[in-house]
Amino acid sequence: MQSDSRQAHWEGVYTKKGENEVSWFQEYPAPSLELIEHIGATPASAIIDVGGGASRLVDNLVDRGFGDVTVLDLSGAALETAKVRLGARAARVHWIVADVTVWEPPKAYDIWHDRAAFHFLTDDRDRAAYVGRLERALKVGGYAIIATFALDGPERCSGLPVQRYDPAGLGQTLGRAFQLTDTRRHAHATPWGAEQSFQFSLFRRR
Repeated sequence: MQSDSRQAHWEGVYTKKGENEVSWFQEYPAPSLELIEHIGATPASAIIDVGGGASRLVDNLVDRGFGDVTVLDLSGAALETAKVRLGARAARVHWIVADVTVWEPPKAYDIWHDRAAFHFLTDDRDRAAYVGRLERALKVGGYAIIATFALDGPERCSGLPVQRYDPAGLGQTLGRAFQLTDTRRHAHATPWGAEQSFQFSLFRRR
């Protein structure tokens, strides 16, 4: 899918649906926060949430005192939802409307977080472009937390096909610059009670 088509799709999703009307909605992003704590992140850690949309991870990071938080998403509407929810706290966050496959990182981060964005990249060129940005944006010794549908997870989401992964397959896709250090399965309950199998994998930038 072309970058402009991807952007139009996600703008449509977030314009037509409320924050808690999408399958990936989480009231509390426990798996992500547990891994961020596991790696010993401090309030000084620079964190970027790629494909963060209207996720509530940013709320929790700001409330825990993290002072260098960036949220990147294709959809300006999604980010606006998060800004409105945060109110005055939104001023503490860097907001970027961009397609990660063509985005040029302005700095290096300690933590790259992606819950359910990478698995939408079903084209080899898009995946390679993503990995290239990840390599440039993540400090050596930094950590990437990447969550995708597991091998027994859904084959489609939001009307789009996805690429499912196990930790080894994801590691192979990311390449030798990233060392797998932890992985966890997660059964996500959608707002309407369906269960989706995710895998969260933690990689260290070599």
